[in-house]
Amino acid sequence: MAKVTGIGGVFLRARNPERLAEWYRRHLGVPMSPSGAITFHWGEAETTTLALFANDTDYFGEPGQRTMINLRVDDLAALLAQLRGRGVEVLPQTEDSEFGRFGWCVDPEGNRIELWQPAPGM
Repeated sequence: MAKVTGIGGVFLRARNPERLAEWYRRHLGVPMSPSGAITFHWGEAETTTLALFANDTDYFGEPGQRTMINLRVDDLAALLAQLRGRGVEVLPQTEDSEFGRFGWCVDPEGNRIELWQPAPGM
């Protein structure tokens, strides 16, 4: 059975990503980039990213969704098939990039969840 293996990232909508990144740097000591991202490295192949997105992004889905969680998975295609088979709303598109494969589903509350199968070696 395909499954989630960890949290790949947490993404936040921000009215002013640069200002919020500065707040995280100054008040919490999080060394975010000027654009508002940081990747924490927990081990050789384990990372979690905290990233800020513009308030008007459509990447999260509905405008009212303020955050989106990215879950690391072991087999994206199999997990998406499992979810569809269980009646879970799965978005039709997937994306391949240098970072791996991405797909999305929606929870019962209407929150878009990003599923990420890291590229080999990540």
